[in-house]
Amino acid sequence: MKPLILVSNDDSVYARGIQTIVEIAKEFGEVVVVAPDSPQSAKSHAVTLESPIYYKKTSVFGDIEAYKCSGTPADSVKMALFKILDRKPDLVISGINHGANYSTNLIYSGTLAAAIEGFMHDIPSIAFSVDSHNPDADFSIAKEYSRKIIKEVLNNKTSEICLNVNIPDVKLEDVKGSLICRQTKGAWAENFVEMEHPRSQKPFYWLTGDYINKEPEKTDTDVWAVENNYVAIVPIQIDFTNYKMMTEMKKWNL
Repeated sequence: MKPLILVSNDDSVYARGIQTIVEIAKEFGEVVVVAPDSPQSAKSHAVTLESPIYYKKTSVFGDIEAYKCSGTPADSVKMALFKILDRKPDLVISGINHGANYSTNLIYSGTLAAAIEGFMHDIPSIAFSVDSHNPDADFSIAKEYSRKIIKEVLNNKTSEICLNVNIPDVKLEDVKGSLICRQTKGAWAENFVEMEHPRSQKPFYWLTGDYINKEPEKTDTDVWAVENNYVAIVPIQIDFTNYKMMTEMKKWNL
């Protein structure tokens, strides 16, 4: 039996990135797509509780079985696992996202949430992102390296893997290879731009910000890798426990 590969994303079922990864994924097995029906960027691991969720079959991928879901990326994977699919997938793939999801971006990322949802149910999962918001971004590197990574994940047959893959926005001949690395320590300096509503004259705010890399010289991080033309591959986990602090706190008088 061919591997069953579930594909989702946060840019919607109509995004160019998911079209690209579906074409690659079908080289490795049977593909089913369940993805949001509209963009869901920065929704993180949100799930829909206060309104109903709908899903509907779509022919946007030709002969590939596909559904558009009214919920979030996490909703889409949940719907696939517990309502749509008749067997457990062998792999969950999310992406390809327009825009990097390195460093602390993965906290906000709907792309990562779709992969993590699969991982939470003991399914090996991969999230792919390209460091470009250009609708016409070059996906050559993404195609080349997603094939390699998907092949290795399927061959290694472990449920203990969830990969966050970030791809530099350079030409294929300029990429230096891939690096297994860690998440960069960083944060966003937020700025709320104030504007005035043209009808009510009430102020409203538009969130912007600048990313601050707290360790720009560290060569074992995902931001350094992407900025230096490497494909950054970070194995991630769900456990948020700070084990070092836990050991220290055992000395406290609590």
